[in-house]
Amino acid sequence: MATKSDDDLFAAPTPVAGTYDASSIEVLEGLEPVRRRPGMYIGGTDERAFHHLAAEVLDNAMDEAVAGHASRIEIVLDKGNRLTIIDNGRGIPTDPHPKFPDKSALEVILSTLHSGGKFSGKAYATSGGLHGVGISVVNALSIETIVEVARDKQLYRQRFSQGQTLGPIEHVGPTQNRRGTSVIFTPDPEIFGPEMHFKPARLYKLARSKAYLFAGVEIRWKCDPSVITDDTPAEAVFQFPGGLADHLKEQLGKRDCATSDFFSGSQEFPGENQGRVEWAVAWPLWSDGSYSWYCNTIPTPDGGTHEAGLRAALTKGIRAFGDLVGQKKAKDITADDVMTGSELMLSVFVRDPQFQSQTKDRLTSPEAAGLVEKAVRDHFDHFLADNMDRGKALLGYVLEKMDDRLRRKQEREVKRKTATSGRKLRLPGKLTDCSADDPANTELFIVEGDSAGGSAKQARDRKTQAILPIRGKILNVASATSAKILANQEIADLILAMGCGTRKDCQPDNLRYERIIIMTDADVDGAHIATLLMTFFFQEMPDLVRRGHLYLAQPPLYRLTVGAKSIYARDDAHRAQIEKKDFKGKKVEVSRFKGLGEMNPNQLKETTMDPKTRGLLRVTLPQEYEERAGVKDLVDRLMGNNPAHRFAFIQENAARLEEDAIDA
Repeated sequence: MATKSDDDLFAAPTPVAGTYDASSIEVLEGLEPVRRRPGMYIGGTDERAFHHLAAEVLDNAMDEAVAGHASRIEIVLDKGNRLTIIDNGRGIPTDPHPKFPDKSALEVILSTLHSGGKFSGKAYATSGGLHGVGISVVNALSIETIVEVARDKQLYRQRFSQGQTLGPIEHVGPTQNRRGTSVIFTPDPEIFGPEMHFKPARLYKLARSKAYLFAGVEIRWKCDPSVITDDTPAEAVFQFPGGLADHLKEQLGKRDCATSDFFSGSQEFPGENQGRVEWAVAWPLWSDGSYSWYCNTIPTPDGGTHEAGLRAALTKGIRAFGDLVGQKKAKDITADDVMTGSELMLSVFVRDPQFQSQTKDRLTSPEAAGLVEKAVRDHFDHFLADNMDRGKALLGYVLEKMDDRLRRKQEREVKRKTATSGRKLRLPGKLTDCSADDPANTELFIVEGDSAGGSAKQARDRKTQAILPIRGKILNVASATSAKILANQEIADLILAMGCGTRKDCQPDNLRYERIIIMTDADVDGAHIATLLMTFFFQEMPDLVRRGHLYLAQPPLYRLTVGAKSIYARDDAHRAQIEKKDFKGKKVEVSRFKGLGEMNPNQLKETTMDPKTRGLLRVTLPQEYEERAGVKDLVDRLMGNNPAHRFAFIQENAARLEEDAIDA
């Protein structure tokens, strides 16, 4: 077999059109790289990137406030996407720059990448700006930028467009009562498109959140009323002495929490770290949770090392408290158990922070984790131990979250068998499954007791009907703790058989059967068992009820016979109706079924299981309780821990029941 020589391997390929020589190499000067590749600097050209321009300018003003040089910031949105941000800080330096004597420091900062006063830490101990690109990027991507600076009782102005300087810095004249920097800019429609506009609501929220992040600053918001399309106010003043604690208090509103007060505070970092941390955490009883992370007033939506420090402090603190009060299960608590469902705000100020990218979505400074954990942990230990009732309440709440997590882990081990997977499912030992792999037209009958289960197994259609016997009355989930529900074998078997998970993890599309049929005896005990099962499905798998998957079988209580003719009756009222209509004046032989187990398989099939001859009741949400909250209130009244609620319900409805009985 022939082999190629080295010369053959590196022979020139077939030429293509075009040339590649020194003239092909472009050198982008000034701010041209930003205009060519804006995504490298602001993450793209979408709405989020568009508003990032406002954040960059506002962050500079906030850095002045955090450094103690500014107390007021003003944000003004006018027509035509013209945004003005003013602070009363020191003002950008206007004297000639030592490296560029023919340019002012102001012009260098606005027109040169990687220029600024935040590299050495001399001008700012902590700041959001790191790379000296923020304000210059705004300038590069704006059709117009005007900067006014008031320093030493003198006012200066300079104009720019698309990153280009339109003229030298102007000395406007003296000013007595003004100091600081004003930046006016209009984003370039050539970059972002003509349809992109500042959203007043988004800027309003940004301004408000910044005021919460630094308690000493006052932020004023103004907006031309003609650009407002919602209920955003045209003017507002934000100043929050309580910082994040005020923010969280407003966010929580009147919602009940696991503890009567939330965990908040602040702490300076020790030694030469020149920073601090502020936090506010609450555990609402009903919440999907929300997390807000900040570093040097910059939002870090993806969290980072400061988040890791807080997670460690809260997790280790609650475990230690559990050990203190003798709760052995506390050692298995994870950070997710503590954090899930919480509403949390964390703000750190650190020197020389490191971020994952220029958009600063994630903090990567390794030292932040240890600093935050150490600062928060001591305060959290006191929060739990200083009020033992409060500490135990939070521990109980977190343990319930842990129980939910363990239950979900157990459920994830069970996957729906499909025609393509061919895998053997781990299913309850009592379950007699159907042979069909496709859930369409399949049914699961939940029956009480092995005797009824035996009859049902013989009466079923093996291809489409599955049988799951349960033992007696299952646990009342409406009045049971998560731990008790998790430990109940009957409920565990039900969950395994369904294969679709529970509560927030319930996925009805994974349900293993099209219809779930509760088939209990046609007496009071049977009705009670059916009620407990319906309560279970409403609380643990509400979407199954909402989608109409849950049914009640209608087994007979009596068999009425005259000669060779037999008719089955569901209850006493139905029996009276049959005797009056079908067997009037005749001697009727009445047999009462003590339970489904007394019926032979043929009778059970004919009356209750055969789709051709049976009757089913679909369980749905009544019109007057269309909202889940209304149904939950009814379930809590009838199935909850307080018997007084059930007694009141009986009193309210007894008269109507008597009237119905007379009418029947």
